[in-house]
Amino acid sequence: MSDKQKTLANEAILKGVGLHTGKYVTLTFKPADPDTGFVFVRTDLEGQPQVEADAQYVVSTARGTTLEKKGVKIHTTEHVLAALVGMDIDNCYIEIDNAEPPIMDGSSKFFVEAIETAGIVEQDKDREYFRIKEIVTYVDPETGSEITAIPSDDYQVTAMVDFGTKVLGTQNATLSSISKFKTDISQARTFCFLHELEQLLEAGLVKGGDLDNAIVYVDKEITPETKEKLCKAFNREDVSIRPNGILDHLTLHYPNEAARHKLLDVVGDLALVGKKLKAKIIATKPGHHTNTNFAKKLSKQIKLAQRNKAPEFDLTAEPVYDINDIMKLLPHRPPFLLIDKVISKTSTGLVGVKNVTMNEPFFVGHFPKEPVMPGVLQIEAMAQLGGLLILGELENPQDYSTYFMKIESAKFKRKIIPGDTLVFKLELVEPIRRGIVHMQGIGYVNNQIAVEAEMMAVITKE
Repeated sequence: MSDKQKTLANEAILKGVGLHTGKYVTLTFKPADPDTGFVFVRTDLEGQPQVEADAQYVVSTARGTTLEKKGVKIHTTEHVLAALVGMDIDNCYIEIDNAEPPIMDGSSKFFVEAIETAGIVEQDKDREYFRIKEIVTYVDPETGSEITAIPSDDYQVTAMVDFGTKVLGTQNATLSSISKFKTDISQARTFCFLHELEQLLEAGLVKGGDLDNAIVYVDKEITPETKEKLCKAFNREDVSIRPNGILDHLTLHYPNEAARHKLLDVVGDLALVGKKLKAKIIATKPGHHTNTNFAKKLSKQIKLAQRNKAPEFDLTAEPVYDINDIMKLLPHRPPFLLIDKVISKTSTGLVGVKNVTMNEPFFVGHFPKEPVMPGVLQIEAMAQLGGLLILGELENPQDYSTYFMKIESAKFKRKIIPGDTLVFKLELVEPIRRGIVHMQGIGYVNNQIAVEAEMMAVITKE
């Protein structure tokens, strides 16, 4: 299996109605650059706001997973995300002109087919996996639902469900390899019980529901009143019960289709972790609430691991910016120029180096008997790196300057002394808007965090 990131070769378009909103919607899969991840784009709203597929944006798990960022909502995200993960995609824009993707037949089948039609291409960037090194578990005390991740060289998922009814009892489903998602999982349709469907109809939901895009298990007697409600809701002359206890004329794609759909939901919800996983996931009685809380737990572990991991670099490699390049971009000059070189660069971040020597002028007066680099200068060094990130993208950087607006959450974890090599990692917290730059900086010494701070600056034209 390739370890390169993947995206779509071309666009793919689907049209349909949202399950709960009943609104007609067009969904377009679009290629995306490496490290983009999965991003929903509301093309019907001013500015086409984006909502990243990130567990931190989960605001509701009632009958589906809803994301919200700055007031912009995306409902029922799981089937689309499951298809992207199942087709081994890393980066994709999902444009929709309404708040909810089309339900299609209630599975991921049509999304998978659209991705296949668009084609898949490898990108010139390696994947980053999150490898589970020890058992991680989340338990919902109210429902008894539980998800556990155990170490594995591959991504595998097992779902075990017990609905406690005669029509639908205990079922299990396993995805032994993501390569089997299309054949083994993608066609499993969403389902509910008749008593749940009645409640949803009473609540004004499933406006886009149809007896062809969801399996309804009949767990109670259908009264004439119930039959009349169903016929009216789904515009049918009559409804009936099949011998296997399913409402109307659907034929199951798999004997354990309910368990396979629950597994599909797990795959879709865990896409919100934001990285490919190397783990075996065991989900007992899974649901969106449990799935997404587990995704949040894994996301926190990933962010903590990333934060604590010092950038790797080759001291002999050609720098992105050497000291002469830095002086062309920044107005600072020795002894107040505190970055020696920049060793890596992305669209949202830089990694820079400061070699701390006994020749630093501040050591003359700052604890001369036990030289320590002042904390304020450590912050200043990170800010200069932020200036390089911003000014390096401008045509005439000499015409602009950056100034501090705010410093928050500054922490100093260890002393910086002569002989230390400070490696700074600086990332944008959010895109630059109206000249305002929000950054997070971390400084490492010997692969350990030495200093960190959140900073805000403004770009001004001289």
